[in-house]
Amino acid sequence: MMLFIYFLIYFLLVFVIRSVLLKIKTGINPLTFNKTDDAHGYNGKVFTVISLLELIVVGIYAFKIEWYKYLLIFWYLESDTLFKVGWILLIISLFVVWFAQSQMANSWRIGIDEKNKTKLVTKGFFSISRNPIFLGIMMANIGLFLVIPNAFTLLILSLSTISINTQIRLEEEFLKREFGNVYLEYAKKVRRWL
Repeated sequence: MMLFIYFLIYFLLVFVIRSVLLKIKTGINPLTFNKTDDAHGYNGKVFTVISLLELIVVGIYAFKIEWYKYLLIFWYLESDTLFKVGWILLIISLFVVWFAQSQMANSWRIGIDEKNKTKLVTKGFFSISRNPIFLGIMMANIGLFLVIPNAFTLLILSLSTISINTQIRLEEEFLKREFGNVYLEYAKKVRRWL
């Protein structure tokens, strides 16, 4: 049940509340994934599937434990140590993502915003990683896999790794066009992940 509550809090804080606050403050909808069949729109659909899959898997673990065995458990990875490491990653992830979003302030978006100009954020967590929000999300996915190691959490981890790396490259191309040499200089100093 704790895992389910954690994910509800995570989704509320990181996506819902953050989006509502930005919309109230700026009038801009931060959800920028389009409905087209280009790479950006497709990646938005993949993010949605990953999020729903996470909620279903965590819901089964919390409320239908008798169904959990059908998720193809990796029993050999179930240990107190990995469980604790997983929870540590989940908690750290929430703080990293929340604070990185706070540091982006009005520039934070879910996806690429071609319509509204934003500032290039290079301070705070962004002075250590060009993608601290994605880093935090990856930490959460690894943490989830370590807490409940099964075929579906491995699938979530795999899909999110591919999807996030694709999104990073799409965003990098956009930032090169948007900020030119300023972004290129920043990219020389700060690594993509860590």
